Amino acid sequence: MKLIEVGPTLYSNATVKEFAEEFHVGEGDLIFSVKVIYDTYLKDVAAGAQVLLVDSYGTSEPTDDMINAMIKDADLDNAKRVVAVGGGAVMDVAKVVACSGGMSVDEIFDHLPNLSRSVDLVLVPTTCGTGSEVTMLASINRTKLGTKVGMGCPAMYGDSAVLIPELLHGLPNYVFATSSIDALCHSVESILSPNSTPIVKMFGYEAVRMILSGYRKVAAGGLEARNALMGDFLLASTYAGIAFGTGGCAAVHALSYQLGGNYHVAHGESNYAMFTGVLRKYMEIKSDGEIATLNAFIAGILECDVADVYDELETLINQLLPKKALHEYGVTREELPVWARRVIETQTRLMRNNFVPLDEAAVLDIFEKLY
Repeated sequence: MKLIEVGPTLYSNATVKEFAEEFHVGEGDLIFSVKVIYDTYLKDVAAGAQVLLVDSYGTSEPTDDMINAMIKDADLDNAKRVVAVGGGAVMDVAKVVACSGGMSVDEIFDHLPNLSRSVDLVLVPTTCGTGSEVTMLASINRTKLGTKVGMGCPAMYGDSAVLIPELLHGLPNYVFATSSIDALCHSVESILSPNSTPIVKMFGYEAVRMILSGYRKVAAGGLEARNALMGDFLLASTYAGIAFGTGGCAAVHALSYQLGGNYHVAHGESNYAMFTGVLRKYMEIKSDGEIATLNAFIAGILECDVADVYDELETLINQLLPKKALHEYGVTREELPVWARRVIETQTRLMRNNFVPLDEAAVLDIFEKLY
């Protein structure tokens, strides 16, 4: 029985300057980032490096077309190392390009899981959500399918993951909320997964505790309190990433990909739109076992009755990011059965990690109740 799968060596630096000095960033590196991060933190410490700014290829979450363009522009033959400094999208793109060997996204999917790479890979998160720095997974909006899909193989593990709290101090409140909610979903789905193990649960429950306790402090203390806790949120995101690397994400992510892929809603916000709806459906089907343990754990943090735990959870998160019904995004009722069918047909990898099996009718019911 596999207890946990871990990939990169984990590092921590207080500042980007310390990171650049320890890792000798510069000539021979292919850096992936976005303009604001590069201009603010990297421009003066990365002399001689090749730079690809992901947001110059498009402003949406990465599509196959965007990644194909970056594969063409990346000079991997003259790079010794790929360094990604950014959110989940930046790290996911860097993973795919580093393993591409010049192939297109379609060809990469055809060659999974037997990809390899000839360059080292260093992953540095600038948000506290995806956990991508410690997983072998990447999420891509596949335009042909009209949905986001995940891809992964061992070669997509970074050699090093570096946590730098300084990079998160300037996060807009919306980005902080959506990214940390993503980490919360990772930890909860990993805990409830049939693949979960005692070590997965150890990381998952600690991530839940850190995130929800942090939310309570942020709700009370605002931006100053948030920035004081950025190291905790960053570590919680990494814990959640370690957990879901083995436990796996499930229906929350599978359903959210329909909203995110079709209406370009940020990943964390799409997850929150589905989060308690999926948990309530699980409870309709099976209210004992790990979900009962999880509910009691969260109720203890929120200091509420277990019967009210999902309502109180939404009340807390809504102080950071108000939850919206699906129709508020422009979704039509006619789309819901199409989405339900697509979840079953295209998200098998995620749906097999559900706490209890969900068929097409159950998925449609979740969508309709969230509408």
